[in-house]
Amino acid sequence: MSKTEEWWRTGVVYQVYPRSFQDSNGDGVGDLKGIEQRLDYLVWLGIDAIWISPFYPSPMADFGYDVADYCGVDPIFGTLEDFDSLLAAAHAKGLKVLIDFVPNHTSDRHPWFLASRASRSNPKRDWYLWRDRKPHGEAPTNWLSVFGGSAWEYDAATGQSYLHSFLPEQPDLNWRNPAVEAVMFDVLRFWLDRGVDGFRMDVLWYLIKDDQWRDNPANPAFDPARSPPHMTLDPLYSADRPETLQIVKRMRRLLDGYPGDRVMVGETYLPIARLAAYYGGAAGGRLDGAHLPFNFKLIQAEWNAAEIDALIRRYEAALPEGAQPNWVLGNHDNPRVASRIGPERARAAMVLLLTLRGTPTLYYGDELGLTDVEIPPHRVQDPREKTQPGHGRDPERTPMPWSSETEAGFTVGEPWLPLNPDWPTRNVEAEREDTASLLNLTRALLALRRAEPALHSGSWRSLGVEGEVLAYMRVTGSSRWAVAINFSGESARFASPAPGILELSTEPDRQGHIDEGGLDLAPHEAVVLRLDQAGAP
Repeated sequence: MSKTEEWWRTGVVYQVYPRSFQDSNGDGVGDLKGIEQRLDYLVWLGIDAIWISPFYPSPMADFGYDVADYCGVDPIFGTLEDFDSLLAAAHAKGLKVLIDFVPNHTSDRHPWFLASRASRSNPKRDWYLWRDRKPHGEAPTNWLSVFGGSAWEYDAATGQSYLHSFLPEQPDLNWRNPAVEAVMFDVLRFWLDRGVDGFRMDVLWYLIKDDQWRDNPANPAFDPARSPPHMTLDPLYSADRPETLQIVKRMRRLLDGYPGDRVMVGETYLPIARLAAYYGGAAGGRLDGAHLPFNFKLIQAEWNAAEIDALIRRYEAALPEGAQPNWVLGNHDNPRVASRIGPERARAAMVLLLTLRGTPTLYYGDELGLTDVEIPPHRVQDPREKTQPGHGRDPERTPMPWSSETEAGFTVGEPWLPLNPDWPTRNVEAEREDTASLLNLTRALLALRRAEPALHSGSWRSLGVEGEVLAYMRVTGSSRWAVAINFSGESARFASPAPGILELSTEPDRQGHIDEGGLDLAPHEAVVLRLDQAGAP
C-alpha cells in the first residue's frame, strides 16, 4: 500500500469492549492492562487499529457511556498511566488506537451537571437542556428516551425538566452553548496530545436539538415486532438537526490540526442519504466532515443476495466524491452476526465484510463465530433490558474466550457476564490450532486484503445476482478479483467473468484454477478469485 495513503483508508479496525476482553487482576472485569496483554494476538490476527469503548470514570449506569470525568480512567479499568502504557505498547507493535468520545451527554454525577442542577442561576445551568413543563404539567415536548419513557426528567428542586435522550442518569449537553463546545474540544485535545489516533464519536447525530422545541411526529415505519418503543416517533426534532453538521466540521478541523492522520468515526444510525451528509462538503480538495460516518446497514439488512446487492449499490451511489466507505457487521449494541443470520452463514459474512470497498470494523469475538449468550435474569446488567425487555445488549457483550483453562482464560474470578456455553471448544487457543476455523479464515482474509491493493483500495463493481449468489469485482490497475457469495442453503453455480485462481474459500482446503465455465458453490460458501488478466472484463 502507498506510504502516503492515510492508514484508515486501507486498514481494518477491531472494536474492544474493555469490560469483556481480558481481566488482569481477577475481579471478573476486563481492563486496560488486560488489553495490553493481548496485543500480540491482535498483531497475529492482522488488524490495523483498535477502538476501545469507554473506560472513563463513571457511575456505570450505562457502563461507561455516563461519563463523570472525560480526562481520566475509571479504577475498574486501571489508571491513566495504564492507558499511556497500552497506547505506547500498541504503537510499538504498529497498531493505531481509537477511543470512544461521548459528546452528547454526561453522567448526572459529573461536576458540570451537579452545578447546573444546583440552581436556575448557576453559571452552568445553560450547559444542559432545561425547560419549563407545559401548563398542565406535561413534559416540555413529546420526545422519547431511547431507554424508554419520556426524554424529560422533572427536577422538583428547581421546578424545571432536563433532557436525557438516554437514561435519566445521562443528561444531554447543550451544544448550542459555545462554552460547552469549547470545553469538549479541550477534552479532544487532551487525548490527542497523549497520542490517540482518533475517536469514535458516540451518538454523533444527537448533538443538536430543535431550537423551537417542536414535538416529534409519529413514525410511519414503526414496526412493533422489531422496533424498540422510542421508535414510535420519528426523531425529526430531537436528532440529526442541520446545525449538527457544522459542529462535525469544527471537530474535523481540530483533528486535522494534529499530525499523523487522526481519524474521526461518527456513530450515525441514519438513512443512507443522511449518513452521507456527515462526510461534509468539499473544502480545499477534500471532504470536511467525519472521515468515517458509521454505516450500519449490513446489521439492519435482511440476509439475502438481492437485498445486500441493492444496499451496496445504494450506499456506493450516495457517497460524495472522495468519501471512504465503511462497513460493520457487529458491535456492542446489536446481536452478534452469528446469532442474527445463523452460525452457518458467519464465514460467508466475514468474506463480505473484508472484501467490500472501504474500511471494515470487526467486533471482538466475531472472528471466533461467537453467538449471543442467554443471560439469566439474576445476571442481567444492561439497563435497557431492565426497562425494555428483549432489547438488552448483554448477550453480545460477554467475555472473550481465550482458552480451555478456567473461565476461558478471561479471568481467575467470576466473569461479570456469563461466558459463551461452548467456550471449552470455541476459544482463541482451540481455533488457532484448527486450520479450518473461522479464526484462521479471518486471519487469511486479513492477510490477503493487506497484500492485494485491489482488495484494500480497488474499485467495486457489482456482477449482479443470480438466484442467491451475489458477486462483485474489486479492481485496481491490471489486478482483477471476483468475490462470489452463496446466500442459500443449497448448492449454486457461479459463472465467473473470466478464468482465474481460487485464492480463498469458506470451504476448507478448496483451491485450484477456475475455467470459463465458473464453479459450483456449496451451501453458504463464499470464494475469492484472482482473475486471469486475459479476458477479464
